[in-house]
Amino acid sequence: MAVKIRLARHGAKKAPYYRIVIADARAPRDGRFIEQVGRYNPCTDPTFLEIDLDKIDTWIKNGAQPTERVAVLIEGYRKEQ
Repeated sequence: MAVKIRLARHGAKKAPYYRIVIADARAPRDGRFIEQVGRYNPCTDPTFLEIDLDKIDTWIKNGAQPTERVAVLIEGYRKEQ
């Protein structure tokens, strides 16, 4: 089973709010997911980002692949810490 770490879009029209989730690669963008590991809101000033790095590291160690955008968010969050 191919597992991805990706964004799931929530919120209203033109006001997106994202959850960072672990999901099967075949599942739809906003569909079933295995676990929620973070939240991201680009509409606030400053941008809100909360990630559970311990869970992310565990999933990556087990073979999960982050999408390009999530990889950038994780890298930026690690620099803040």
